[in-house]
Amino acid sequence: MYFLTGWPRRLLCPLRSEEEPFHVQPSSQRFYFAVLSETQLSIWFSRPSVLIVSYIESAKAATQFGFYQKAEWKPDDSMIAVATANGYILLFDVLGGGDDKYLYEPVYPKGSPRVKVTPGYKEEQCAPALSLEMKKPVDLEAPITSLQSLQEDLLVCTADGYLHVLHWDGLGSNGRKAICLTTIPFSLDLQSARGGPSPDLEGVHIRCMEYCVTLDGFAVVLSDGRLGFITPLTNTITADLQGVWAADVTDGTCVAVNNKYRLMAFGCASGSVLVYMIDTATGSMQLSHKLELTPKHYPDIYNKTGAVKLICWSPDYSVTMVTWECGGLSLWSVFGAHLICTLGEDFAYRSDGTKKEPIKISSMSWGAEGYHLWVIPIKQEKKKKQEEQEEVEDMETPPHPTLQAGILQFHFIKSALTVNPCTSNQEQVLLHGEDRLYLTCGDPSQVNNPSDTHPHTHVHPHDGSPLHHPPNPDSSLSQGLSTLLGHKHWHVVQIHSTYLESNWPIRFAAIDTVGQCMAVAGRRGFAHYSLFTRKWKLFGNITQEQNMTVTGGLAWWKDFVVVACYNYTDQQEQLRLYQRSANLDNAFASVTKLQSDTLLLNVFRDMVILFRADCTICLYSLERRNDSPHPTASVELLQEVSMSRYIPHPALVVSVTLTSVRTETGITLKAPQQACMAESIMLNLAGQLIMLQRDRSGPQVREKETSANSKKLLQFCPPVVLAQCVENVWTTCRSNRKKRHLLEALWLSCGEAGMKVWLPLFPRDHRKPHSFLSRRIMLPFHINIYPLAVLFEDALVLGASNETVLYDGLQGPSEPLEALFPYCTVERTSQIYLHHILRQLLVRNLGEQALMLAQSCASLPYFPHVMELMVHVVLEEEATSREPIPDPLLPTVAKFITEFPLFLQTIVHCARKTEYALWNYLFAAVGNPKDLFEECLMAQDLDTAASYLIILQNMEVPAVSRQHATLLFNTALEQGKWDLCRHMIRFLKAIGSGEMDTPPPTPTTQEPSSSSGGFEFFRNRSISLSQSADAIATGKFNLQKTFSMPSGPSVKGREVDCAENMYIDLMLWRHARHLLEQVRLRDLGCFSAQLGFELIGWLCRERNRVARVEDFVSALKRLHKDFLWPFPVIPVGSISSPLKNGRCRPALSTRLLKSQSADSLLNSDMDTGPLQADNTSHSWLDRLEDRAKDMDTASSAHSNQHSPQTHDAFLSLLTNKVEEYSVGSATDLTETSSVVDGDWMMVDENSSTLSLSQAELEHISMELANKGPHKSQVQLRYLLHVFMEAGCLEWCVVIGLILRDANVIKQVICFLDSPEVPQETVQSIRNGLLAVDSWVSTNCLGYKPFLSLIQPQLQDLMEAAVEAVQPEAFQPTSQSSKLGGSEGPGGAAAPRAEDIRGVAAPLGLALPSLEPPGGFPRPPSEDCPPEQTEEQREEEGGTYDCTLS
Repeated sequence: MYFLTGWPRRLLCPLRSEEEPFHVQPSSQRFYFAVLSETQLSIWFSRPSVLIVSYIESAKAATQFGFYQKAEWKPDDSMIAVATANGYILLFDVLGGGDDKYLYEPVYPKGSPRVKVTPGYKEEQCAPALSLEMKKPVDLEAPITSLQSLQEDLLVCTADGYLHVLHWDGLGSNGRKAICLTTIPFSLDLQSARGGPSPDLEGVHIRCMEYCVTLDGFAVVLSDGRLGFITPLTNTITADLQGVWAADVTDGTCVAVNNKYRLMAFGCASGSVLVYMIDTATGSMQLSHKLELTPKHYPDIYNKTGAVKLICWSPDYSVTMVTWECGGLSLWSVFGAHLICTLGEDFAYRSDGTKKEPIKISSMSWGAEGYHLWVIPIKQEKKKKQEEQEEVEDMETPPHPTLQAGILQFHFIKSALTVNPCTSNQEQVLLHGEDRLYLTCGDPSQVNNPSDTHPHTHVHPHDGSPLHHPPNPDSSLSQGLSTLLGHKHWHVVQIHSTYLESNWPIRFAAIDTVGQCMAVAGRRGFAHYSLFTRKWKLFGNITQEQNMTVTGGLAWWKDFVVVACYNYTDQQEQLRLYQRSANLDNAFASVTKLQSDTLLLNVFRDMVILFRADCTICLYSLERRNDSPHPTASVELLQEVSMSRYIPHPALVVSVTLTSVRTETGITLKAPQQACMAESIMLNLAGQLIMLQRDRSGPQVREKETSANSKKLLQFCPPVVLAQCVENVWTTCRSNRKKRHLLEALWLSCGEAGMKVWLPLFPRDHRKPHSFLSRRIMLPFHINIYPLAVLFEDALVLGASNETVLYDGLQGPSEPLEALFPYCTVERTSQIYLHHILRQLLVRNLGEQALMLAQSCASLPYFPHVMELMVHVVLEEEATSREPIPDPLLPTVAKFITEFPLFLQTIVHCARKTEYALWNYLFAAVGNPKDLFEECLMAQDLDTAASYLIILQNMEVPAVSRQHATLLFNTALEQGKWDLCRHMIRFLKAIGSGEMDTPPPTPTTQEPSSSSGGFEFFRNRSISLSQSADAIATGKFNLQKTFSMPSGPSVKGREVDCAENMYIDLMLWRHARHLLEQVRLRDLGCFSAQLGFELIGWLCRERNRVARVEDFVSALKRLHKDFLWPFPVIPVGSISSPLKNGRCRPALSTRLLKSQSADSLLNSDMDTGPLQADNTSHSWLDRLEDRAKDMDTASSAHSNQHSPQTHDAFLSLLTNKVEEYSVGSATDLTETSSVVDGDWMMVDENSSTLSLSQAELEHISMELANKGPHKSQVQLRYLLHVFMEAGCLEWCVVIGLILRDANVIKQVICFLDSPEVPQETVQSIRNGLLAVDSWVSTNCLGYKPFLSLIQPQLQDLMEAAVEAVQPEAFQPTSQSSKLGGSEGPGGAAAPRAEDIRGVAAPLGLALPSLEPPGGFPRPPSEDCPPEQTEEQREEEGGTYDCTLS
């Protein structure tokens, strides 16, 4: 809650002096600091930190009095007492220089708006001129050990065992009184106190003493190391003193008391600090907790610190600073949470690893409001002269030859909760330094805001930034994870300098629930800031600002600032509400008079709760009124509750909160509306959390009857203590049915004890709650950060931590003190706590409650991590325990996690992150890893199964892991998880060769990502896609016969004789055979490319076995479907009249002519045609698949082509705009005009000058309509090449048919004459082509022109056959006279075009001597949408090298 920031500042004394300062003592308000050196008393001002006056003792007096040793201020800052070495007390009057005398004044440029001539305004920002006058010294005739100031008295302890009481004013003999220590009776508690003196105190004196106001007594450390507490039994402080011992302590060195929490912190010679409290029942001293460095965090230094030298509580008593004899500073919260220590990490070591000498401290003191720590370091003699010379060199114009060594000022920022605990029901973290605020709130522009670039940026947020609209007030108040956890930096808001100059220091700060408005209050008045406008609002009338001071804190209620303040003009306490958007002026404030001083204020829904100095709690209702032009709020007193019976001193109340938490009257699932009512008051009384509930024991019915007339609120029951050692409390007034456990809980921060949650327990499913089951349970848990806010729904704690940045620029013999310290920054931190709570519930056999709680949080993004943490923590504890555990928790946790779907991942992730030695213990509780592996396979979760495989490989014999690996490998092959397949090949090889410790080298080819399930690209693409004849002539590509496998998981591995490779090969062959049997050519291509499978060699072996085509027609259909290739259509132009007269031309053909090849068009955007109004959201790829399904039904009904059903199917495809150039099937060619005219864009008649022959038009439109995606074309060409190489002629025919490439068919038929080709193949091809022809004649007329084109070759094939076949069988059967007539020109034109275009690639591919390293792109993967793959293809073209054999 207190965090170091920046570097310490060094204050140099401008006066020449050989003496070093060694003691600093602050005045009561900490505006002045008395600094002592041996013969010099100086007074420094706090802001600006300047020397005001210095009193130097004469040499003669110095010999009489001795050197100065200690100093103490009178509570009203009018006098200073200084103790000297020879037993004198010197008293100085501190005299002000009159109204107009200032030592330093601010100087403004002319015309500055800050010059305001207001009485009382100027003195606030000036350093006053003071003078010191010495009064008559008092000789106590013994060395002085301790000074303590009371209201009118000064207590002085001397080394002769006396306690002197001096009056500040009348310091004659009558004003003195001495008490001998031996006359004070001491005992272990007040009950067994005896009245006599203590003879064992002979020769013992008080070494250190401090007065505690709230305990009304003195904490003392005696010279023999014993600790005690002396309390007066009567009202007068010095009469009837009675002492109490702390048992068994004899090494005390110093003491500091905490008035707010009634604690006494005693430093010991062992280096630890013992914090004691007084037991109110017996009056004995009880140890509350210890502050000590742990060996876990500070292994080098924890027992080498030496004795505790000084302890210093902060002004708000929430933290304490400790320093030791060996040096160093350490900061703890009031109940022992460790915040900072300068004995470790970057504070103790330089960046090169050398150890720094820790800084030794002679005196320290907190500045005003705890923003600074004033530290006087001890000078090492050897360093002293060097450093002084260095300082002289550093100063450009040194005023004197030597300068006094400096005072160090450490800067702190602190949480707003320390002084203004009303922010505890909010989910923001708000820290404030002396001149700026640090917020974590989710401002929408915060990510780009220049003032956020560094946690300590000094940039003032620009007022010119765009305005932000206020969020909807009805929206949920939960900030949401993205804004509260978005980044590590703070939103830094500079406090307005005009307000700061006259009202420093800032005492209170508050933020509203949405995190968009801040308010700060200093010495007088207050100011507020809005993130919407980026502007501060200050009082327009400075008199109004200076006439009020905020006493009880401030809070936000809706858009009002609620302020508890004291009005100097009327001299009374008031509760005021100021509207945010109105000007800051009392005219717009609603003011309520209060009876007595307000100490604390808090807001709950529409109620304000005040705690007053007379120990009364007041509840007020707030209501917004919109009747006047400016909205106002009406305040009405609801109830007063007197607490004076329970509260010994009003200053002990740390916080007061209204909550909806209650314990009795059956918490049921039916009454969430009661969660919104103010049911109880939580009071933090010096660390004890006290709860006052409304008394619902009386009759409830009568209250309902009278509720309309009188709103009489229920009285409160007597208080109950809920917890001890409480630093902060968080609750929320929101309700959420789904997360009632978290929202109706009470969260406590308890220092070193971590956090506690008071959790409600709900009966399940409206069942009656068990009578023996408590309604709530207090669960403690430890977290690693200091909690500053709780996000209730998100199950997160927000905090902050100190980080350091090393700076080695000033190393060397004369290293200045600042360079000894790293630069400190404050970072936002957060931590999940859910696993702690679930575990605590399971320990207490509340599994049902744990399940309800976990299910309500299962949607959180880090829920899997919570589960993992829970298993991990329990496993580490139980598996490494030395003693046997009677009731182990791990089986319960394992059973609990099986209730959630992520059970398998949780266990395996946890196992992989723990050491192997603990695995047996883990799997004994959660189940056999073999069973879990099989469960993963059944659930198709292959990645998790692979993780289990690694565990099996470590826990089982190789045969078992090979068996499971084979299972997983086959499943991965089937699902096309290529990345996993590659890992599995490597894994299986390693098992066989026993090389699991050193995994085999990864393939040198770059592995594509697992999500790409497609063929790889090749850099030197050698299969031409443009089928123009000049491609070969210009030598665009050269074909080389280079075949080599990727070095890595290949089939022909380096260890040919290894049986393991044979085993893997067999599996790969089996999978390839399986794919080929199912006509999955596309998957076969992916498989070959991704796993480096030697496809051609394998196909050569399988040429006459599995690489045969049984059914040409079904194979053709399957390829159409797999490669998204449209069934061909007869050119519409050959029939339809609009295209004959030359007036209308397809716009597409114009584009096509410009682009010179169909490929470039296919690569261009797919939306060349006019888009339909009802653009469907499916990707074009999905629609293509649908179309392939519909096509069969459409074409099978060819005989009755006018059936309505067929017609509809065809029309829907067109309107879907599947691809603008794959236009339907031959079924609807008789329906000529309407569909076609609607689908092509008509060009104006004047553009009919393009000289296109009818045949060219038909060819172009046919090409467009019948082409599949570019990627599929590349893939099919590659497969054609592979099958040609392997001599699988049947497949070449099928691919030649789908590509409608006449040259391929010609080549194959030429090859059939070769004697090497078996007769079955010839027979099979002939029968297949016959089957295709008959299918085409009935179902797919689009193939007719192509079959006509290759008719001569078919004729040769038939004639060569043994059986006589009628050649007429291959004649195209015309369906109608119209069709037959119009096919003539098409048939004549087509061969010419095909001849021209079909020369390039296939010819080269067919020649055995030319075997290219072919290329094909990846098909769309399973994971990414087709459009994305299309773009990937464009970007990734040619990134992979691969050579094929």
